[in-house]
Amino acid sequence: MTNFISVQLKKASEVDLAKPLCKFIQQSYPSGDAQAEHCRAAEELSKLRKSALGRPLDKHESALETLLRYYDQLCSIEPKFPFSENQVCVTFTWKDAFDKGSLFGGSVKLALASLGYEKTCVLFNCGALASQIAAEQNLDNDEGLKAAAKHYQFASGAFQHIKDTVLSALSREPTVDISPDTVGTLSLIMLAQAQEVFFLKATRDKMKDGIIAKLANQAADYYGDAYKQCQYKDTLPKYFYFQEVFPVLAAKHCIMQANAEYHQSILAKQQKKFGEEIGRLQHAADLVKTVASRYDEYINVKDLVDKINRALTAAKKDNDFIYHDRVPDLKDLEPIGKASLVKSTPVAVPLSQKFTDLFEKMVPLQVQQSVSVYNQRKADLVNRLIAQMREATNLANGVLASLNLPAAIEDVSGDTVPQSILNKSKAVIEQGGVQTIDQLIKDLPELLQRNKEILDESLRLLDEEETTDNELRTKFKERWQRTPSNDLYKPLRAEGANFHNILNKAVQADGQVREGYQSHRDTIALLCKPEAELNAAIPSANPAKTLQGSEVVNVLKTLLASLDEVKKEREQLENDLKSVNFDMTNKFLTALAQDGAINEEAISVTELDRIYGSYTQKVQESLKKQEELLKNIQNAHQDFSKMKQSNNESNLREEVLKNLAVANDNFVELLANLKEGTKFYNELTEILLKFQNKCSDIVFARKTERDELLKDLQQSIAREPSAPSIPLPTYQTTPAGGSKPAASSTPTPAPRTMVGTKPQPPARPPPPVISAASSSPSASAPSGTAAAPPSAPTPAAPTPAAPTPAAPTPAPGASASSTAPSQAQGPPYPTYPGYPGYCQMPMPIGYNPYMYGQYNLPYAPSPVFQNPGQPPYPAPQQPGYPFPQQPYFPQQ
Repeated sequence: MTNFISVQLKKASEVDLAKPLCKFIQQSYPSGDAQAEHCRAAEELSKLRKSALGRPLDKHESALETLLRYYDQLCSIEPKFPFSENQVCVTFTWKDAFDKGSLFGGSVKLALASLGYEKTCVLFNCGALASQIAAEQNLDNDEGLKAAAKHYQFASGAFQHIKDTVLSALSREPTVDISPDTVGTLSLIMLAQAQEVFFLKATRDKMKDGIIAKLANQAADYYGDAYKQCQYKDTLPKYFYFQEVFPVLAAKHCIMQANAEYHQSILAKQQKKFGEEIGRLQHAADLVKTVASRYDEYINVKDLVDKINRALTAAKKDNDFIYHDRVPDLKDLEPIGKASLVKSTPVAVPLSQKFTDLFEKMVPLQVQQSVSVYNQRKADLVNRLIAQMREATNLANGVLASLNLPAAIEDVSGDTVPQSILNKSKAVIEQGGVQTIDQLIKDLPELLQRNKEILDESLRLLDEEETTDNELRTKFKERWQRTPSNDLYKPLRAEGANFHNILNKAVQADGQVREGYQSHRDTIALLCKPEAELNAAIPSANPAKTLQGSEVVNVLKTLLASLDEVKKEREQLENDLKSVNFDMTNKFLTALAQDGAINEEAISVTELDRIYGSYTQKVQESLKKQEELLKNIQNAHQDFSKMKQSNNESNLREEVLKNLAVANDNFVELLANLKEGTKFYNELTEILLKFQNKCSDIVFARKTERDELLKDLQQSIAREPSAPSIPLPTYQTTPAGGSKPAASSTPTPAPRTMVGTKPQPPARPPPPVISAASSSPSASAPSGTAAAPPSAPTPAAPTPAAPTPAAPTPAPGASASSTAPSQAQGPPYPTYPGYPGYCQMPMPIGYNPYMYGQYNLPYAPSPVFQNPGQPPYPAPQQPGYPFPQQPYFPQQ
């Protein structure tokens, strides 16, 4: 009968998927084999997109398989990459499949940074290509029929899936080709064609006529629904594609209904209902007659018409001569049943039978986020335990320094440097002393300034793009349909504000470190001197030999040794806490597979308690043990102070020793803080560089989207009419008397004279009256002239008597005396048909246009002096002209 309806493919712009995906992988995963493998997978995905969308596809199964593989890959990476305008920003641009565009505007297209949009368009192409493959099948064999039915049902399911998901997948109004109305109509058309294929299969297999009639009636019902949906949707008829589809749907609806009636008539004949047979055949004949008369250029139904007419003629002949059965009216016939053997194939990933996940080893984004939150919880717990231990160690050092321990019990001679002070001096010198501290403090402002510049540059990029976006939004108003930069950049600006707070706190911490260093610099410098200079700087005192070997001194030594042991255990415990590592990926993957969601907080708290519970208990025991030791050391030191002889020299010496011990503790703390600050600034630099790259990427993507949107706006403006229609003046719609004219169903014609043009000349006078001797017809008067001759000879035969020239009748509203115009009139204009042209020449001052036939024209019409736009003069003598043809004398 006809070729089946197929859908055009959407065209996509080229996009490099590898670059943004690799950048995200490098930022999110540590360098190594896994990162390299993921980057290779991203490159393979980009190549797959080029194969699926970057070239024309053949109407073959292999091309459809490529599209399906790409769609499956998109579904697999959706939960693993955060595709959005402010994270992994990839702008996908697709053209409308049905819009042919215009000379200036081009076709309609839409660009969105949404993976859901890409999936929707790829699935549309899958359905469109499936419809094209089905339309190319050979329906003369079973394999072709089965393949066609399969592809039509798949196409119907693909379009139905788009109808159900497109609005949630896109953040704005889609183009018309993927709107719910359009794809819903396409789904119905594909389903109707699949049902028609089953009808053809049943006919080919010579199944029972009752079954064939039900299949055909169901197909007619599907085609009717599709036609109604095309007809009643406001947006669909605007597209050329649907304007071509309309007659095909209408014709197929009639053809399928005619087939249903034909096969039902055969069933009626078998049941000896000969009147019903004739009634159904008559209805079928009327249907195919309608198709042949209205849609013959789309569908050839000659064979079906002949078949139905032959059956109808035979049935009438038999009924007239044999059966004489009454032919019922069409409304009295029982409705034909319906049997649907088709349904839309649901979209279940993977669609491809050869699908292999390129990112199989990459965990889903939800798991990545859960692991990230878990790592943050773990870092907070470890840092809190380490901070408690360091704080306790600093407290113990401060208490011992205030008591001048262990120097007090080691200083028995009174004129040598205690061994503990010598050890501390040696440790300070080995670590670089004040020179190291000075250099680290000098480097801090440079590191801080570098981070500030990176952060400021990142925010500057956002500010410039947002300013441009606001200006364009103000200029184009509602035409500027994209996410405002102010809303889009809120997460980035919040992140930038957080970095600002971090830098401000770092500046405050740097100031505190400088203040502490300045207050202890001299004492630290003293510790860095050789032993002889250090001994000379410490005042001497009377020896306390009586305290040697006393029980109090031995108790203090034992307690200090225990405290040192606690400190060493604490250092080891800190190293153990830092070295603990546990991968929570499998835990979260298992939870996601079992429950479909991840309760990160419950899982993380349980696992952290299981892993770090013993370490937390050891830290608390260490703190409690130190508290008891410090209490005992303070009590023993009180007894030691009572036994020790007190004088000014010994007090001064003890004060210097205390300061040296405090200087050592401050040096250790300052060095640790400065190294940690330097490490912090360097790590922050890497983080800010990633933040800058993120800002740069999103600004670049927004710039690309802005350029595309500006181009589309220019094209849409070019397609718009240049000026609105000019309204009619009031005097043309209202009569002179002021009464309103009667309403008319026909529109009022536009005036001939446009605004701003020069005034038109008055109407030409009527043509001259032709004498009876002339047999040529006279020119007829134009419509709209002020007067017309009362009579004119017919061109068929001359009048018996020559009429006298009659004065023209005045126009209504003019006085009877003013029959002639007040001034000479110009030549006629070509907008008034019926007047032959005549020459343009100077007229006498006394020329009277109403004495037209009384003057001989001395000049022949000249084609040189024609008015612009006037039709050329005829070569032969004008008919009815009462003067002889002028002779022609060629130049010698």
